[in-house]
Amino acid sequence: MAHLDPHGSAEPRGWDRPDASAPALPWPEPEIEPGPWRRGAAVAPETYAEAPEHPLAYADAAGGGPASPNGHHDRPDDSEYATAQFAPVRDVEPESEPAPPPGRRQRGRRRAGLDRPPTQQPVPSRAGRNLPAAIAVGVGLGALIVVPLFFYRSAFLVVVAGAVGIGIWEMTRAVRRSGAHPPLVPLAAGGVLTVGLAWFAGPDALSLGLLVTVLGTMVWRLGDGPGGFQRDLTAATLIAVYVPFLGGFAALLAAVPQDGHLRVLVTLAAVVLSDTGGYAAGVNFGKHPMAPSVSPKKSWEGFAGSVAAAALGSALLLWLLLDVAPWWGALFGVALSVAAVLGDLAESMIKRDLGVKDMSNLLPGHGGLMDRLDSILFALPTAYLLLAVFVPVLE
Repeated sequence: MAHLDPHGSAEPRGWDRPDASAPALPWPEPEIEPGPWRRGAAVAPETYAEAPEHPLAYADAAGGGPASPNGHHDRPDDSEYATAQFAPVRDVEPESEPAPPPGRRQRGRRRAGLDRPPTQQPVPSRAGRNLPAAIAVGVGLGALIVVPLFFYRSAFLVVVAGAVGIGIWEMTRAVRRSGAHPPLVPLAAGGVLTVGLAWFAGPDALSLGLLVTVLGTMVWRLGDGPGGFQRDLTAATLIAVYVPFLGGFAALLAAVPQDGHLRVLVTLAAVVLSDTGGYAAGVNFGKHPMAPSVSPKKSWEGFAGSVAAAALGSALLLWLLLDVAPWWGALFGVALSVAAVLGDLAESMIKRDLGVKDMSNLLPGHGGLMDRLDSILFALPTAYLLLAVFVPVLE
């Protein structure tokens, strides 16, 4: 069937009619698409068969298209056209994540069945600790202290010096978050020296060790230039006072020839009783926060439990071990409980200021060693002074 002239002529003409009297069509242009589109060229009638209803009905040259009754494809070979280089458009599904290989499960999951219940995630205690791990580590630390204290007291000096060295490392590492860089080497060497001087020469040597540590740190830091000198020296002085100086009182307690091991034992027992009583009372009865801006988990009910447990336990222990009247033993327990709570709050304030939760992850269920020494460090000088009054040292 002949088509109407697109330029408005009423006379029909076919595609194979010579174009002597017809104006040139604006498309296709011969220099772009030569070949059968050139005017006057003979074109097979079946080449211009009716187009399919959907332009995507044809497949590409590799896949083939719908076949005609004689077995040939109705689409002509258009490999010579300029558009043949573009990939055909298909309706495809959007790419999704590749399915995991059969027989393998995603990481962190396992299949549950009748013979295999789903994995139960460990539920932390109300105090935020892994309680079994905390108990196991606490028992191990207690054995590390008590065994050398009673069987070879000189080895206890090594335990104290090692604890002081680890504490200095944790504190130095933590304060670097604030931009301060106190030198670790002179602090650690001075801390060990401070403990040794306290053990062999008494309280005056303890103060001398602190002075030597601060001066040595100052001289060492001068080698790094004036930039940040005051900030670094302030941080180093805080660490020197907080860890080796307070920790040196453990050496002073243990160095008493007659009953040094018992003095250390009643001091540690009072701190443990205070922590245990505060934990039990706080978990079960804690409702009124004690210092929410510093340590949200501490409550006044827990503090009352700490004081009560330490007072009762110390009254009994000092009476049995050191022959101290029970009321003086109770006073000893109350004082050490208050000092232990203050030490815990002081370290919580330091950690909050530095933006850290724990000083390190050295001890499972406890955090770092300083997270266990915080209450002990404040209790040691308190115990040393009170025991010097209650149980004077015989020369």
